[in-house]
Amino acid sequence: MKYVQVLYLFTIFFFIGFSSYSQEEKKIRYESERTLKDEENYPGAFILSKVNEQVHFIHQGIEVWADQAIHYAEENFFKAYGNVRMEQGDTITMTSQYAEYNGDTQFAFASGNVFMRNPQTSLQTDTLFFDRTKQQAYYRSGGTIRDTASVLKSRIGRYYLEDEKYTFASEVVITNPDYVLRSTQLDFYSDNGHAYFYGPTTITSDQSTIYAERGFYDTRGDTGYFVKNSRIDYENRILEGDSLYFNRNTNFASATNNIKVTDTINESVIRGHYAEVFREKDSVFITKRAVAVSVQEQDSLYIHADTLMVTGKPEDRIIRGFYGVRLYKSNMSGKSDSIHVREKTGLTQMLGRPVMWSENNQLTGDTIHLLNNVVTEEMDSLKVYDNAFMIQRDSLGGFNQLKGLQMYGKFKDNALDQVDLVKNTETLYYMRNDAGDLIGINKTLSSSISVFFEDEEISMVDYLNNVDGILYPESELPEEERTLKGFNWRGEERLNSVEDLFIDDPDYEPVKIQGIPMPEEEENFFNNESREGPLLNNKSRLQEKDLQERTVDTVPNAGKAAQPEPLLRQEELDSLPAMDSIQPTPGQEPRPAQQQDTISPAVATQPKRD
Repeated sequence: MKYVQVLYLFTIFFFIGFSSYSQEEKKIRYESERTLKDEENYPGAFILSKVNEQVHFIHQGIEVWADQAIHYAEENFFKAYGNVRMEQGDTITMTSQYAEYNGDTQFAFASGNVFMRNPQTSLQTDTLFFDRTKQQAYYRSGGTIRDTASVLKSRIGRYYLEDEKYTFASEVVITNPDYVLRSTQLDFYSDNGHAYFYGPTTITSDQSTIYAERGFYDTRGDTGYFVKNSRIDYENRILEGDSLYFNRNTNFASATNNIKVTDTINESVIRGHYAEVFREKDSVFITKRAVAVSVQEQDSLYIHADTLMVTGKPEDRIIRGFYGVRLYKSNMSGKSDSIHVREKTGLTQMLGRPVMWSENNQLTGDTIHLLNNVVTEEMDSLKVYDNAFMIQRDSLGGFNQLKGLQMYGKFKDNALDQVDLVKNTETLYYMRNDAGDLIGINKTLSSSISVFFEDEEISMVDYLNNVDGILYPESELPEEERTLKGFNWRGEERLNSVEDLFIDDPDYEPVKIQGIPMPEEEENFFNNESREGPLLNNKSRLQEKDLQERTVDTVPNAGKAAQPEPLLRQEELDSLPAMDSIQPTPGQEPRPAQQQDTISPAVATQPKRD
């Protein structure tokens, strides 16, 4: 029984002592070489000032040093003046000319050349709010953050200490030796230099300009990812797409879904659903329903292939297409396995089972070359190498046919005007009179042939050298004899519209883009619903209205009034004794001289911090 009573008393004393200790911990402690009282001007306060060492405050993991201070012990509040330094552990250091701190709410305010530093970045501003309970700092009078790679400026900013994250709003500017980033809203993580932006943003450098309305940028690694209305402007190209990736170190960019690459010098456009751009090599690779569009004599030429590559400087661009090439123009179309276009010379080479349709004519061969006049941008000539074959469908359903080893053609007003066939030429031609009646079917061998066109029809055939021909009445030439060897009519493959470029392609399902979600709406920094009582002490320089969100400075005339006048002039301080100036209460003996040192009676019984 006695043991139980002792344990009970011990428990009571323990909790009473613990409660007293907890209350003690909530009170601000301080050290000061000089302590004064001025009840007339500062009722209920101690006036603290420096002699050799600054005034020193301690409260629950935060320490503050200043030249002068007013401390309201009962209200657990102080104001600090001159060369203020505030430290929280080894993570945050802040200096300013003025600061105040409410120990009950752990809410601080600083002004006058405020400079806050963490391990990775520093912040400079005129006025700063610091909520230790939320572990957040906030400014809205303009701030400058210096990172290892960049300088960040904004009019409004918020720092989350636990996440090492800055949230910027309004007039955000990041300046790097290689670029300048401007945004309306941006999150920046100081531990790794990652920036996420959520509004209209531009990144400008000597080599490019990037625009996006949502994206990510690694300010230290110089790589970015952009996902809304994004585009990259180079000196002579514009890259657009649903999703863009950019690497400044390698001058490389890639794009996914609904891509458009514009050549601003040559007035051409390439579209597709995946692209890569190598700026130093001046090249573009594009696939997934890729199509290149170039304007010629006010008529666009479309080239589609599984894969397109554009290389070379603007004055000597080369377009290459691979696998399933389709060519379309209002008066011409074609197909081949691959294609090579050199814009400087106007030469287009169709390689691998090429076929071309010009007006009513089908041309095939092992290789087809088209030559464009680079000045007038009109079709000039064509060449068909090896196994050249030309077919024109007759009105009765038959086929006029011309073949030879090689074929050379000339265009006039973008239509075939003359075709020459050389070496081992053969023709099969439906002869008609002026009334259009069929006279017979002519089969002729010759060493060379010249064919002339008028109104898109063969008007005359001129046989040269070693002519051997027979005109057969229609009834005397069997159907199986009405085609020449190598005949291959491919009219069902002809492209009649831009849409036909993709008629043989499988359906394409765009890649699902992993977007960047908008951040959650932030709680008002000054929200005090979770606390008992107001954030501000009634002795604060601020008023409750100063804690309302606003689009102007945090405190009226913050720049001019950032540092209040000193409590005491220097000559007044020099005239005071270097000891505690508090008079003892009646009946109390003065402390011995050796004890009347730098410690105020308010903390005389508390040990100094090592």
